[in-house]
Amino acid sequence: MSRKHRIESKIQEALQPQYLDVVDESYMHAVPADAESHFKVLVVCDVFADLPLIERHRKINELLGEELQAGLHALTMHTWTPDEWREKGGAPESPPCLGGSSLE
Repeated sequence: MSRKHRIESKIQEALQPQYLDVVDESYMHAVPADAESHFKVLVVCDVFADLPLIERHRKINELLGEELQAGLHALTMHTWTPDEWREKGGAPESPPCLGGSSLE
């Protein structure tokens, strides 16, 4: 099973979000092909309603702890309530990689 599918499964099972989008952005970085090292997640969930941003991120980090220990290098998180999602109109585009790889 790919890392993307594992991330989707763990978040879906634990939070049952109204909307979930997991994007493998590894191709945007100086990493080997199929690295599965850089991801962006958009999680829209009622559970976040009474949580500050840091607690929302901690919840996702806790769910994905095994992935973070096993090579997940970067995780961009958009953790919104349904109302916030409607207000924002979707996840912002990720900026381009600025380099910094030892592969260069």
